Amino acid sequence: MWRIASLLVIFAMLVAACGGAATEAPAPETEAPPEAPPVTEAPPETEAPPEEFVFGMLLVGPYNDHGWSQAHYDAGLYVEANLPGARMIYLDKVNPADRAGTTPDQLAEELVAQGAQLIIFNSDDMKDASTLFAQNHPDVPVIMASGDQLWADGADFQDLPNMVNIMGRMEYGKMMGGCAAALTTQTGQIGYLGPLINDETRRLAASAYLGARYCWTEILGNDAADLAFRVTWIGFWFNIPGFTADPTQVANEFFNSGYDVVISGIDTTEALVEAARRGAADEAVWAIPYDYIGACDEAQAICLGVPYFNWGPAYLEAIRGAAEGSFTPGFFWNGPDWTDINNPDTSAVGFATGPALAEEDFITLQDFILGLSGGLNLWTGP
Repeated sequence: MWRIASLLVIFAMLVAACGGAATEAPAPETEAPPEAPPVTEAPPETEAPPEEFVFGMLLVGPYNDHGWSQAHYDAGLYVEANLPGARMIYLDKVNPADRAGTTPDQLAEELVAQGAQLIIFNSDDMKDASTLFAQNHPDVPVIMASGDQLWADGADFQDLPNMVNIMGRMEYGKMMGGCAAALTTQTGQIGYLGPLINDETRRLAASAYLGARYCWTEILGNDAADLAFRVTWIGFWFNIPGFTADPTQVANEFFNSGYDVVISGIDTTEALVEAARRGAADEAVWAIPYDYIGACDEAQAICLGVPYFNWGPAYLEAIRGAAEGSFTPGFFWNGPDWTDINNPDTSAVGFATGPALAEEDFITLQDFILGLSGGLNLWTGP
């Protein structure tokens, strides 16, 4: 019996040894969660492009004349840069010599046919044509630069609800130019190269003289009798061979006669060019061009400075009003911004001093300008 029991125990132990360790059941398989669909970002909202507003400009001279017409052309570029959607189209050389047989109002019709929604006439020579065009096109806003049709107290007042007159008070700029000439001249003789004769041009020539006389007498302490100031009129805003006097010849007549500073009152740069030619031959002569802020760049060595128009801000205001349906007619005679007469966004006229103006004369001129800003009125009589 003992043997049988022992055998049973041994057998049981063998069975247990052969069974091995228990195996854990594998973890139940779980399905991966479904991937979320990719998030699609909404496209950014885009503003609608500004509605185009086309304005047309008629320029009496070449668009790049370094004078009157370029000042207007650059003002058009200023409007394009500052009024979204604005686009300029233009015709230049709108004058009897270059476009014989056509009138400015006819050329304005061409610009309207090309899509212009506002027309700028840039010369006093276009005054009658601008009036006729405005009357025939009451729905087209018109800017008449240098005109006076909307001046209520003027002799030529017209009731034109679709026109605005814009002009800068260049009398101040001419006074500054006259002062610079008086401070510089070594002979006491200043020439003024005038265009045609009208109320505006007489007033500007007189302003240059008043500025020269004031600085000659009140600042330099000289006798007014020792200052010569001569005006020669050529007959138009710029040279038209066979019609006007030749401004190159007039400038040289000044220099040949001992006038060592010539102030230009015409649209182009002949006085500056001739002064530069003589200056290159070591003659002590100077010039003061007109209209365009960059005019001195053509002849820096003899340029005392330039009184210039800045049409951009006023054009921008008028064209923005037309584009927004709030065009306002009126007569605007805009002066300098006396806090900064050369501020391109606020000042209608300025004076850019030239490299040829002596440093001490520059300082004196700034004092004179400060006086004008404070109310100095050279037009006040005795």
